[in-house]
Amino acid sequence: MAQPQLSGETTEFTVLATAGQSVAAAEQAIRNAGGTVLHSNSAVGLITASAPANGFTERVSADRAIYGAAKATSIGRAPKDRATAKPDAVTKERGAVKKKAPAAAGTDPLDGQLWGLKSTRSDLARTVQPGDKRVKVGVIDTGIDGSHPDIAPNFDAADSRNFTRDIPADETGAVVDGPCEYRGCVDPADHDDNGHGTHVAGTIAAAANGFGVSGVAPGVTLVNLRAGQDSGFFFLQPTVDALTYAGDAGIDVVNMSFYVDPWLYNCANNPADTQAERLEQRTITEAVTRALNYAYRKGVTEVAALGNEHTDLGSPQPDATSPDYPAGSTHDRTIDNAGCLSMPVEGPHTIGVGSFGPSGAKADYSNYGTEQISVSAPGGYFRDGFGTDWYRTNENEILSAYPKNVGIAEGNIDAAGNVTPDGVAIGVQKATAPDGRVGYYQFLQGTSMATPHATGVAALIVSQYGKASRGGFGLNPDAVQRVIEGTAAPIACPVPRTVDYLDEGRDASFTATCAGTPEFNGFYGNGAVDAYAAVTHGAPYVRG
Repeated sequence: MAQPQLSGETTEFTVLATAGQSVAAAEQAIRNAGGTVLHSNSAVGLITASAPANGFTERVSADRAIYGAAKATSIGRAPKDRATAKPDAVTKERGAVKKKAPAAAGTDPLDGQLWGLKSTRSDLARTVQPGDKRVKVGVIDTGIDGSHPDIAPNFDAADSRNFTRDIPADETGAVVDGPCEYRGCVDPADHDDNGHGTHVAGTIAAAANGFGVSGVAPGVTLVNLRAGQDSGFFFLQPTVDALTYAGDAGIDVVNMSFYVDPWLYNCANNPADTQAERLEQRTITEAVTRALNYAYRKGVTEVAALGNEHTDLGSPQPDATSPDYPAGSTHDRTIDNAGCLSMPVEGPHTIGVGSFGPSGAKADYSNYGTEQISVSAPGGYFRDGFGTDWYRTNENEILSAYPKNVGIAEGNIDAAGNVTPDGVAIGVQKATAPDGRVGYYQFLQGTSMATPHATGVAALIVSQYGKASRGGFGLNPDAVQRVIEGTAAPIACPVPRTVDYLDEGRDASFTATCAGTPEFNGFYGNGAVDAYAAVTHGAPYVRG
C-alpha cells in the first residue's frame, strides 16, 4: 500500500512510542515518516515532532514502534473559575529516635477571611506541624508568581521549571497567549500571566509571615512545574514532562487543578468522533497514564481536581463542548462511561477532590459520584446560603494570592497599584507591609480551589510521618492517601438526597443525587479533609 503523501504547512505533533519499544525506534519511525524529532521524554516515550500537516499521522502510526500520534493540541485547561462557575458575578516516626518538635506557626492578618483554613483545621494543625521545608509541593499549573510576598519565603526557584513556551497565535491566526512578554517567548520559572497557578500555590503554602494570608501548609516548599499556557491551555508534552520531572526531582506532592482539553472526556471509540480524533484521545489517555504511573513509582502523591461540570463522573452527561480547541470544532457526543476518561482525575493513583461551600453544602458546579471522589474540601460556592445575607457574596469563595501583572491586565489593579472599582466589586484586596512590600489577593471558586486545600493536607502528612533516606525525604503515596482519607471528617448525604439548586438560579442539569453512606458517598467521598486530625491521628493509617 502506498504511503499517504505529505502536504501542508509544517506542524507540531505528539507521538507516543508503543509500550516495550525504545524511544530510539520511535524516533526513527518519525524520521522514516518524513518528520523531525524536536523533543523526547524517554520516561514515557512521548515525542514532539514536526512534519507537514497532512499525511504524517497516517504514515507514522503505521509503524509498530508507534502507539499513536496527534497534532499538538491542548490536553488541559485551568478552569476559568470565576467565568464558568460564577458567570453572574463579576514529625516523623523513626522507632525510638526522638525528633525535635517543629516550631508552631501563627496566622496572618487576612486569615480571618479564609473560612477554608478553619474548615481544614489548618489553624490548629500548624501548632503541631506547620510543614517541613524538606517537603516539596509541585504545582502543575499556569505558573507561580515567585515574587509575591506570601509566596517568596517558600518558593524554590532552583527546582522550578517552565515546560511551556508562549504561543502568540495558532496556525489559523487565532490568538492563544497573546504577545510574548520575554525574549524567546519563554517566561521565567517564577512568573504567572494567568493567575490560576499563583492562587492555587497560595492556598497550599502561603507563608505564615505576619503578612497577607497563610496557606494550609505554611512551612513546606513550593515548586513551580508549569505546564499551562498563559491562556490556560495545557499541551500534552509539557504536562507529561512536568509529571515525569516531579518524579525525577524528588517532588513529594503534586497539585493538578486542571482538566483535559481539547476533549472533556477522552474516548477510545466514540462513534461521533473521526478515526483521527479517536487516535488522538487514545494517545492522550495512554501518555498521561504512563506519566502518572511514573511519578507514583518515584514517590509522588498526585492530587487532582474532580472538575466543574456538575456531573456524576460515574454517569456523565452528554458532552457538547469537545473538542474545544481549535475554536469551532465542537460536536455533540454521548459519553460511554466505560470507554471514556476525564484526565488526570480518572487516571491511576490520583486523589480526586470535590468541592463544598462555607455551609458544607456541595458546590453547585462540583463534579461528584462514588466512582472517582476520594475526599472533599473547601472550594468556594458563591450561591451558598440561599435566603441569608451571605448568599451571592465574594466571601463565600476562596481568597488567595493574585499576581499584580494579572490584576493590571484584567483591569482590577491600576498602573499605580491601586485596586480599581471593578476589582473592589469582586473582592480584590491589597496588603502593604511596613517595609513597603505589597501583595494582592483575589476570590475564586472551583474544584481548582478545593484541590490545593487537600494538597496542603497531603504535604502536612508527609511532613509529619515522612522519613529520610538516601534518596531524600518522603512518604509512600499510598500511605499519604490512607491518612488523608482515613482522617477526613465524614459528612452524610443531605436530606433529601437529591438537590436541585433551582432556588440558586441553576437549571435542571445541576440537579444531583448523593449516593452512599455517611462514611463514604458521592458528594463528599471519605469526608472533608482535616489537617489537624491528619497530623495528630494519622499514624495508624501510615502503617496500613
